[in-house]
Amino acid sequence: MRITYFTCPTFTIVHIKIKSYHGYANEQEIIIEGHVFRKKSPDDFLLNNRTIRHAINVIRLFTIKTIENATVRLLLSGKQFSTKTLKDGYFRFSIPYSEPLDPGWHPFTLVVNHDNHQAQTEGEFVKPHPGEYGLISDIDDTFLVSHSGNPLKKIYVILTRNISKRNVFDDVVEHYRLLSRAGRKTKEGQNAFFYVSSSEWNLFNLIHEFTTLHKFPKAVIKLKKIKQGLGDFLFTGSGSHDHKFQKIKHLLEFYPELKFILLGDDSQRDPFIYRDIVKTFPENVVAIYIRQTNIDPKRKVETCLQDIQSMRIKCCYFDSSSRAIVHSMEIGLI
Repeated sequence: MRITYFTCPTFTIVHIKIKSYHGYANEQEIIIEGHVFRKKSPDDFLLNNRTIRHAINVIRLFTIKTIENATVRLLLSGKQFSTKTLKDGYFRFSIPYSEPLDPGWHPFTLVVNHDNHQAQTEGEFVKPHPGEYGLISDIDDTFLVSHSGNPLKKIYVILTRNISKRNVFDDVVEHYRLLSRAGRKTKEGQNAFFYVSSSEWNLFNLIHEFTTLHKFPKAVIKLKKIKQGLGDFLFTGSGSHDHKFQKIKHLLEFYPELKFILLGDDSQRDPFIYRDIVKTFPENVVAIYIRQTNIDPKRKVETCLQDIQSMRIKCCYFDSSSRAIVHSMEIGLI
């Protein structure tokens, strides 16, 4: 009797995932951030599905699980560095260096080990090309139509419109592209660009894919602490905005040689955060742009911007990006 043996296929079960974000460098330090997740990361949920499937994936972004105390290794230019994740799975490398480093984007590798499981990902960091200006922009209702002033409508839009159906304000991409070249004497590279928002790290992929789809200037994205519960989703982008002040403060300290242009909107706290930044760094900000999100301008915002202008900072409170472009031309930025 002839016996035939069948070999069962081997399946690899991935128990951990690692996510890297765009890093950034100055003349002395490289900063790289990310998260470690259990089983699934935000990358696993497509954000271009239709209707119900899209809504389900967005909700799942806020139910992911992170891993505390996982060992993360950074492989960079033939060297290796190691750290461990915090309680929320977040890790950060701050690497001092003295070797020559060309401007532009540079690759790196991240490897995580935890409970006999390993995962790896590739990433990149940027050292800005020498220039005069840096740009920091909010996201929701500054360039991405989000209805932040109406929480229920904001949730509805997030759940029902995938990235290809989300709206961008007219002419905002052109304004950002022009500002990315502001003050540049050569065609090489672009000004340093940062997108800083009160949205959580859960939404990084949505923001990254949206800005790529619409061909915004490539930027470092800085978001709020990751959330891990369905209840957190209902309040996405809300709560204290102090983290935004701290992140912007860090960037101005990290690039003291740059003059910064700040872009935001009047739906939440941007004008008042930017006023505090100007008071803290009176010589490091040259212009502030605030988008008007309602039919009429807000009196408190107008008063805030008048206060900022009294400190010799150019301000533009605009209802369309075409007006902001004209302002940038008038003050000699573009």
